[in-house]
Amino acid sequence: MNLKVKVKTLPLTPGVYLMKDSFGNIIYVGKAKNLKRRVQSYFQHSKAHSEKIKKMVSNLKDFDYLLTDTEFEAFLLECKLIRELKPHFNKKMKNPQRYTYLVVKTDEGKRVLEISHSLMENDGNLYFGPFINKYTVEKAINGLKEAFKISCSNPSMKNGPCLNYSLGLCIGMCVDGSALEDYNRILDKIFALLQGKDTAILEEIKQKMAAASEQFQFEAAAKYRNILDSINALLYKEQVIEFTAENQNIVVVESIGESTIKLFLIKGNKLLYSKKINNQTNLGTIRKELLTYFKQSPLNSPIVVSKEELDETQIIYTYLKSGNCRYRIIPDEWLESGIDSLMDHVLEELLKEMCTFN
Repeated sequence: MNLKVKVKTLPLTPGVYLMKDSFGNIIYVGKAKNLKRRVQSYFQHSKAHSEKIKKMVSNLKDFDYLLTDTEFEAFLLECKLIRELKPHFNKKMKNPQRYTYLVVKTDEGKRVLEISHSLMENDGNLYFGPFINKYTVEKAINGLKEAFKISCSNPSMKNGPCLNYSLGLCIGMCVDGSALEDYNRILDKIFALLQGKDTAILEEIKQKMAAASEQFQFEAAAKYRNILDSINALLYKEQVIEFTAENQNIVVVESIGESTIKLFLIKGNKLLYSKKINNQTNLGTIRKELLTYFKQSPLNSPIVVSKEELDETQIIYTYLKSGNCRYRIIPDEWLESGIDSLMDHVLEELLKEMCTFN
């Protein structure tokens, strides 16, 4: 069948598509909220396509697809298939170097912020992450160093002031003790920000941006604004990790039709259970199924999100915060005590909310 003709038969529903070459090998996996529209786009407006997409289309001889009830499920399925199949044109998803950690090391008594592609356990260093985009991390850290002039090019602090000190990029921690104290105070503020304890350093950057703008130094003001954007992107990723690390029991509902709702059970960064329900569904049966899945999973001991799990982690967190669904966190105490009425109340409340929302 001609591919353009085959595309016309695709449904207007969420799902995952698998592009194949002439040998039947899967060379690309993608997801879509609207399968027909997304796959059709590969055969239109070729000038707007990236070189990677153009090359993939030139090798495309056939495609398969898998339907899902929601875009959320399409995201997770795409992620799973890319990890398992490792298609040639999904290089970004399978490149381990794109995952980045922020690491705080101590070098001759001085704390130093560095970037690492791996986490070494029990090495005495402090890690933040993992983060998906190395460029965002570098931009945020370099921006902080520039904004507070802590970019010292002589980390050993020996043989006098560094070159950056003469360029006005270093406050002089390589010169005397008072500057080193200032440097440590700035680092403490950065760590407090990354740990979600204090946002004072963000306010300081905003003040610098406002002052630059008032003095008509618009280039400097724009630079501070870009630094803020990079830091906020970094903080969002850290919030994803912290939320997931709590390993909570989450019940989620999303409307997928006039009288049909999709119910999900999520534990930490794992989708344990999903089911379509409607106003005829017996909530008692659903509650028993949920409890069974919950009890098969360990209780809420904190988890460490690995690089391999980061994609699913971000998909789940973004979905929960998107406004497309409603969710509740079920405390472990409820599961341990076996108070069925509380679970029933949560389910009824969620369904009522979703009906009102729609």
